Amino acid sequence: MKSYREWFCFTFLGLIVGFLAWILTMTTVGLNEWRLWQVANVSVITSGEAWVGIWRVCFYSHDVPGMENCQSISISDIFAPVEIAVAQVLMMLAVIFGLAGNISGAVALRMVYFSVEDRRNIRLVFLLAGVLYLLSATSSLVPLVWNMSSVLKNSTIDFPPEFQIPAPPVSQRIGSTIGVGLCTSIAMFVSGLLFLCYRYAWRAVSTEGPRDPLDGPRDPLDGPWTLTTLPHKSELSNRVGNGIDNASFHRE
Repeated sequence: MKSYREWFCFTFLGLIVGFLAWILTMTTVGLNEWRLWQVANVSVITSGEAWVGIWRVCFYSHDVPGMENCQSISISDIFAPVEIAVAQVLMMLAVIFGLAGNISGAVALRMVYFSVEDRRNIRLVFLLAGVLYLLSATSSLVPLVWNMSSVLKNSTIDFPPEFQIPAPPVSQRIGSTIGVGLCTSIAMFVSGLLFLCYRYAWRAVSTEGPRDPLDGPRDPLDGPWTLTTLPHKSELSNRVGNGIDNASFHRE
């Protein structure tokens, strides 16, 4: 049976993975390479490829050589497909849930070492962190899979004329951002499971029977926690006032 300390190490690893996944989630929100459109008309789009993200569409143009020409996509735009509008909302929720999960996870691990007797709050905070991580993973996974499905179906977007992008591309493929986002969602999901497994580890430790003396000392994190305090100032003064002789003088 795994000891509580081993489970704590796994939970600490889950916090690190969750924090890195949250950073990659914010990166996924800002990147434009969700869909890669191949266009035949290179008179405007010199590279023949346009990057369609959830916030903007970008391409290289003769008008501004060496720089990306980007047009923003708003959730209120009529031409914006449903999967992009939903992605704008859910990806921001994923960032918020991930941040809240990191804060809850850090508080939970801190309480493990600094809490004294009341362990009910620790279980609740661990549960909260795990649920928030799972919500973040789900909120990012849904728009990623939806947009990937749209690319595989070769769905088009009716961009307005000022975007200078043809609605039906020659072909389109999945961008690298979706791949990064899928890996990030899986990592966030694993972090949530590690925090939710905390209650099973706690139950295993609490129901653990007496140990064999040959197994060594019990883990200091196991069993009831006690609070050790320094002697009160009055006690120290009494000790000094009464005086305590050195035992070696009595032997003399």
